[in-house]
Amino acid sequence: MLVVEDLRVEVGGREILKGVDLVIGDGERHVLFGPNGSGKSTLLMTIMGFPNYRVKSGRIEFNGVDITDMPVNERAKLGIALAYQHPPSIRGVRLEDMIKICSGKEEIGEKERELLEKLKISPDFLKRDVNSGFSGGEVKRSEILQLLLMKPKLAMMDEPDSGVDVENIEVVGNAINELLKGRSG
Repeated sequence: MLVVEDLRVEVGGREILKGVDLVIGDGERHVLFGPNGSGKSTLLMTIMGFPNYRVKSGRIEFNGVDITDMPVNERAKLGIALAYQHPPSIRGVRLEDMIKICSGKEEIGEKERELLEKLKISPDFLKRDVNSGFSGGEVKRSEILQLLLMKPKLAMMDEPDSGVDVENIEVVGNAINELLKGRSG
């Protein structure tokens, strides 16, 4: 599924990744551990294709396709998704609209409503701008909802517990387990 070979990445003129190799097979689950500043987020952002993360050498292959120089939107079309450590607010885009975009549907159906209920996302959140004024736990639940609806082939999560309070950690954990099972609604 994913092959990273001898990847060297520079951010702001500074080399962060120095010869990273990684192979993730179909259906495998991997967790990256390491101290702050060790390059975990840089690797994820590079795999996703963000332009501030410049590949100096090496390559990234996804399902047999070299994606090293492919833009973010093309990687997303291939089924690669990233949940950020600190997801942005998206003013002017309601959560309801984002759910429709992620699910590829014109209306929110029963499956989407079941996921909203499982993730304890209140229906009144649907009219709010994405992540605007949400608590840390609400942001994570919203983001995981979006991942579940997109049904990505490769889902990457950067510190999924970041900003999540004790009340929400179980809900977020259950949602991640749902994503890992591949039962995305």
